[in-house]
Amino acid sequence: MADTHRRAGVPEKPVLDGLEEKWSRRWDESGVFTFDRSRTRDEIFSIDTPPPTVSGSLHVGHVFSYTHTDTIARYQRMRGKEVFYPMGWDDNGLPTERRVQNHFGVRCDPALPYDPDFTPPEKPGKHQLPVSRRNFIELCERLTGEDEKAFEELWRHLGLSVDWSHGYQTIDAEARAASQHAFLESLERGDAYVAQAPTLWDVTFRTAVAQAELEDRERPAAYHKLRFRTDSGRTVLIETTRPELLPACVALVAHPDDERHQDLFGRTVRTPLFDVEVPVVPHPLAMPGKGTGLAMVCTFGDTTDVTWWRELRLATRPVIGWDGRFLADPPAGVASRAAVAAYAQLAGATAHTARERVVALLRESGDLVGEPRPVTHAVKFFEKGDKPLEIVTTRQWYVRNGGRDAALRDRLLARGTELVWHPPHMRVRYENWVGGLNGDWLISRQRFFGVPIPVWYPLDATGQPDHTRPLVPERSALPVDPSTDTPPGYEAAHRDEPHGFTGDPDVMDTWATSSLTPQIAGKWRSDPDLFARVFPMDLRPQSHEIIRTWLFATVLRAHTGHDALPWKHAAISGWILDPDRKKMSKTKGNVVTPGHLLEQYGSDAVRYWAASGRPGTDTAFDTGQMKIGRRLAMKLLNVGRFVLSLGDAGAGSAVTQPLDRALLAALASTVDEATAAFETFDYARALERTEQFFWHFCDDYVELVKARAYGDDGDAAAADSARAALRTALDVLLRLFAPVLPFVAEEVWSWWQEGSVHRAPWPNGAPLRRHAGDAAVLTAASEAIAAVRRAKSQARLSMRTEVAGATVTAPRATLDRFASAQGDVRAAGRIGAVELREGDGALRVEITW
Repeated sequence: MADTHRRAGVPEKPVLDGLEEKWSRRWDESGVFTFDRSRTRDEIFSIDTPPPTVSGSLHVGHVFSYTHTDTIARYQRMRGKEVFYPMGWDDNGLPTERRVQNHFGVRCDPALPYDPDFTPPEKPGKHQLPVSRRNFIELCERLTGEDEKAFEELWRHLGLSVDWSHGYQTIDAEARAASQHAFLESLERGDAYVAQAPTLWDVTFRTAVAQAELEDRERPAAYHKLRFRTDSGRTVLIETTRPELLPACVALVAHPDDERHQDLFGRTVRTPLFDVEVPVVPHPLAMPGKGTGLAMVCTFGDTTDVTWWRELRLATRPVIGWDGRFLADPPAGVASRAAVAAYAQLAGATAHTARERVVALLRESGDLVGEPRPVTHAVKFFEKGDKPLEIVTTRQWYVRNGGRDAALRDRLLARGTELVWHPPHMRVRYENWVGGLNGDWLISRQRFFGVPIPVWYPLDATGQPDHTRPLVPERSALPVDPSTDTPPGYEAAHRDEPHGFTGDPDVMDTWATSSLTPQIAGKWRSDPDLFARVFPMDLRPQSHEIIRTWLFATVLRAHTGHDALPWKHAAISGWILDPDRKKMSKTKGNVVTPGHLLEQYGSDAVRYWAASGRPGTDTAFDTGQMKIGRRLAMKLLNVGRFVLSLGDAGAGSAVTQPLDRALLAALASTVDEATAAFETFDYARALERTEQFFWHFCDDYVELVKARAYGDDGDAAAADSARAALRTALDVLLRLFAPVLPFVAEEVWSWWQEGSVHRAPWPNGAPLRRHAGDAAVLTAASEAIAAVRRAKSQARLSMRTEVAGATVTAPRATLDRFASAQGDVRAAGRIGAVELREGDGALRVEITW
């Protein structure tokens, strides 16, 4: 290991520019942050670092939250822990696919053969070029590799103390093997299962979507009042925002206590246009105050339709296909010539077009009562999608998550109480999510760049798959790709042939892989010794909006797979808000990329802004705070240069003077408060207390003792006391600031100390107290010199102006404290005679010119 931390000496004119490049290189060369895996589990602090999504560029929100984690990692390292701090890249899933499609102008067509000589167009054309799945995946890997290099460069510039030898990708062989192994274990336990069921479906990406990936968006709509009829000719009115789903109608429902519709329960009505007989049934989810109190149940308009269909055991009449368009053939029950003719006008249409055509047909038939009534209501979208979700019936893989198992749900809620939350109130979000689950976790996706579902299916004599008997690989063969690999007992020639096999075409939801980040980073399957040293981990840092996805799913996988929590602590960050107090996000187009900020203000200044944001609290993007952070870093350079330029205190010198001992007392209290804050992961509080003391130290103490430290009064012992106190304070302050301002702290430390400040022990208040005095002495002296400065400022005089005399009035105890530091106050304020008067209230100073 190279020795790059010899004492450098104090430069003539210290500067902040260039510190990032200098110290990033030296830290890498000397291995300051290299993880020592020989340490035992109780000596290790392991972090489940969030792997950023590699699909473009990082923004200030990333800088914000990752700085929080880094301050904790650096603190724990200085506390003597060996910190396991890996960095992963979340490079599979839809965001990457979309970026590749747009960047290269291609789209994946799994039916195409692999072209080993394929070269993407230099510029994307108007129409995306279809490529094979393997070619598409190669392009995904190529682009994410480029992005990851840029991300790592930015993280190094920011000063993340990551051990870069412990990296991973959520799509690399290690991650694929771990994900597939966990899936097969879930399959053996009966936690994973395949089912044909109504599925939330994004028609743009043509993939299933899980409950955790939904978001409600307000959209304009209209209520249409439709006329149903009984066989006796009685009119029954309903209101719906989706008249296009009339051919999918399977029932009308009303609340069991709704008196208006009691006589209809148990009877049937016929749908307008399509003349299908459907039952009228009671159900408690029906809302008497909504519309006419009767609701149309279709297969499927929304998740409530699914609930009614399942609980009331209704028929199925699907009309919308995977592409979001109406199916070519009418559903069962639409049989009359007029009904089939009406449906023919909808076949192949989008939901929007079908709605317009159905409304026109209803007007023509007289079954539309009045005009549509405009409303705005919440519509469910895939969080990364642009069109409302549909619900289609598909075969999907699910993992049990407590949504339909009360006992498992209770155990997962109990896990939430075992986890230590920072801040504590974030636990409520977890509990609300777990308590509100209404179905199992849908983990299969009809996409391409992801971890393949590791199963095949046997084919019968007609070539049809038997999904009830999945074929699984040997564990030693993982990772596998069922689209190219063969199951045990079969040969490649048997693929898609009668009595042969076919591979499952789907991949896992990206959260199915990301929920295993502790296992992947800790090399669960390939390095059991490392895994035993780091798992369960100590900390999961993350933002609050993915408690329902990443945090919950990770708890679920650790609970079912390891009977443990995945970590002891969860530290939750807030959002970054733009000037309009809106969350910054790529989808909103209001993000700020951090590169120019790091160049303009310096990494320490940007880290200062980030670390000022309290845990779990949304924070405004504020370059003003970065300017303050840069001023703080510059002051640390300058005060370090001043203190060290005074030279060492004499051999055997001790801190003896009352003012110096008062400084040590205040410093000891600051150390205790900063330590207590970091122990609860409150980096913002630790920074606040350290910075508060630092400016008190610079503005008051340094100015008060400057003359004595120079030896102006001829008292060598008193000068040595000041120098010893100044050096002690600088030593402690550099270590207190090191987690937040790593570059400037390392720079000043290198001027006079061996090794890295980031491997120096965290300061302890107890040794300081052995030499400390009464902190109130420094308070009294500071108040007095502040009063003198204020008087000079009000008189518009220079601070160097001499003062003939000063009268200090205060209670006796305060006067006694002031008297012990009187010489330093007189020297700093250039005061001649000082008169002490006993009086009530706060310390007051009257100046005689």
